[in-house]
Amino acid sequence: MKTRICLIITLFFSLITIAQADNVPKLRTVSQVDLNQYLGRWYEIAKFPNSFQKNCVNAMADYSLRDDGGIAVLNSCAKVSNGEIKTASGIAWVVDRTTNAKLKVTFLPQWIRWTGIGVGQYWVIDLGPNYEYSVVSEPSRKYLWILSRTSKMDPEVYKGILERLTLQHFDLSKLVPSRTEQISP
Repeated sequence: MKTRICLIITLFFSLITIAQADNVPKLRTVSQVDLNQYLGRWYEIAKFPNSFQKNCVNAMADYSLRDDGGIAVLNSCAKVSNGEIKTASGIAWVVDRTTNAKLKVTFLPQWIRWTGIGVGQYWVIDLGPNYEYSVVSEPSRKYLWILSRTSKMDPEVYKGILERLTLQHFDLSKLVPSRTEQISP
């Protein structure tokens, strides 16, 4: 009897979770990304905390075109404990050639990349008209990064980004600053 009750309760909560997930519309990307304009340095302004950037501040990402058409990714940040620079090299590639807004990325060593393990989604969901800022996430909304071409972001631009993220159903209570000087007055 107890087993049956536990099974019914589990089924009930599972159905509620599925119903709630269905109420959130699919994540939208920008309509077009010019990869040549997107290349270069980006400063991380804010993010959802994640395990691979734990104890990291002042993060940056440098993107450059590879000979094979992929994008070389070099992420760096300063360790909170001692300021030592930590880097991670990866590769990204476009999976939606219509918009160039959906990419996949991996930071695993070359010899294991063929397995498909450790491949993440990189979706550009907001982008400044002059590529002065970018907002990146993935379909489940678990990860989020607000990026800027400069190490400081205008408060009005940041406020506008947050408003658009709210419309895309992000839980902004999880958003944390990434830089010691992220929003300029």
